Amino acid sequence: MVSTKTRYDAVAIALHWLTVLAILSLLAMGWIMTSVPPGSATQFMLFQLHKSVGITVLALTVLRLGWRLAHKAPALPDTMPPLEKLAAHLGHVGLYFLLFAMPLTGWALVSTSPFNIPTVLYGLVPFPHLVFPAALGSKAALNADFVNAHFIGVWLIVGLVAVHAAAALRHHFVLRDTVLTRMLPRFGPSRPGVAEPRFRHGESR
Repeated sequence: MVSTKTRYDAVAIALHWLTVLAILSLLAMGWIMTSVPPGSATQFMLFQLHKSVGITVLALTVLRLGWRLAHKAPALPDTMPPLEKLAAHLGHVGLYFLLFAMPLTGWALVSTSPFNIPTVLYGLVPFPHLVFPAALGSKAALNADFVNAHFIGVWLIVGLVAVHAAAALRHHFVLRDTVLTRMLPRFGPSRPGVAEPRFRHGESR
């Protein structure tokens, strides 16, 4: 059954933008913490904050997926070609996969690190390391694999986020439909009975 909603609900919008802010902060911290002097207090603080925000992203993603499964998303515009709809769907699946994979590989590489530094979320809550059976190999080999997977995931998520943002902006400024506005927060009361305007390509607002 196709959804008749024209916008995402407030919970979905809040979870989406909190995740966006968290991902952007993680990318910024990842770049900075690998640029500061190794072993410095600044690097240690950034690593702890990076781990804290990463686990927060994992929790937000679990909430997002649960909410998404229980609440139908608004339908894509009828004017979208089937291949574009398929690409949008696959893009969302890829983003969800990476939103799980990135925190999990980060958690795994910290858990197998030879430094064995404890994780304390936001300086308040101790967070356990993952335990891997010896049959999987040495910690050093596992750590190298998880570091590589996390590094590859960084570039994959940068690419997918860039494509996702570019597609949303194209829909808003070129195609002039409601794909972007349905995920934007609405400030102020809306007028009952007034539908959101739908724009066709070439029409002015």
